[in-house]
Amino acid sequence: MLRRKLTIVPFVGIAMAFAMPRACHADDAIAPTRAPVPAAKTPWIVPDINKLPDNVWGRTVRYGRDLIAKTSSLIGPEVSDPSRRFAGNNLDCQSCHIKAGTKQFGLPLVGVYADFPTYSARTGRVGTMQDRIQGCMKRSMNGKPLPPGSPEMTAMLSYLKFLSTGRPVGAPTIGRGSGSMRELDRAADPVKGRTIYASTCAACHGSDGQGQRAGKVGDAKDYTFPPLWGPDSFNDGAGMTTLIDAANFIHSNMPDGTTWNNPTLSPEDAWDVAAYIDSQPRPAMSNLDRDFPNKLEKPVDMPYGPYADGFSAEQHKFGPFAPIEAAIRKLKAAETAHK
Repeated sequence: MLRRKLTIVPFVGIAMAFAMPRACHADDAIAPTRAPVPAAKTPWIVPDINKLPDNVWGRTVRYGRDLIAKTSSLIGPEVSDPSRRFAGNNLDCQSCHIKAGTKQFGLPLVGVYADFPTYSARTGRVGTMQDRIQGCMKRSMNGKPLPPGSPEMTAMLSYLKFLSTGRPVGAPTIGRGSGSMRELDRAADPVKGRTIYASTCAACHGSDGQGQRAGKVGDAKDYTFPPLWGPDSFNDGAGMTTLIDAANFIHSNMPDGTTWNNPTLSPEDAWDVAAYIDSQPRPAMSNLDRDFPNKLEKPVDMPYGPYADGFSAEQHKFGPFAPIEAAIRKLKAAETAHK
């Protein structure tokens, strides 16, 4: 499924999900899940980085691109300089943000800079672009924040700004996110998903989900095909641990070479294989109970509590989601009526 320099998994968010209506679901990967489907004539335009001059700005933007495309070799846990080990796993940002964040419906970073600052339901406050990057570092990359004002933070921000060249502040970018399939009217089935994984994903990501290293352990050379679970994958606070993000990402992008308008898997198969992958063990992030101070703003497929709606963690994880969505609408209406 996922390929080197093209994806982290069908998820990191995922994340890194994590931006606007669902903020890559949970402030993880930077892009909205419920993105509008573009008309056939809508052009997907990415500014050409090769046209930048070889000056301070051009070099900084290119370094930012490299940090997205070659994260593990530049700031990963195996780099030779311990002071530069900010990522906690050997994934690359483009494991989720395909082609360094330039692929349509591959959780692209095009246009994201124009969305910030913006309200974050996860934190209950207005967050900056820097905040979102730090969220990805802590969740999808299972690491630690970049030092504010560091060359790495400056370069990432510069690259994101470059990718938003010509985008009006707050304007929607058609092609962001990973698409929006119709939700199942049943729970996604990880047992069925295991069979789909074995026939469609295991050849690249391994039957054990641990991926294929490009080199060997310790050489900071990332993965040809990244792990989808286990100790070197994204942690349980990442956007890709949420079913809606994961299923849409898989449907639009996996196996490698798939596009949003020519999917390989059926929607049902994408939901079920996402359920199987998201049910596997991965690193744990502390204090997840503090996410979403307003529990009514918590996405319906967030796999960890607490919840405001009375539904089980199992249903939040696998669905069906329509009953949860209906209950939250009623709770919000009641809250509004009492104000």
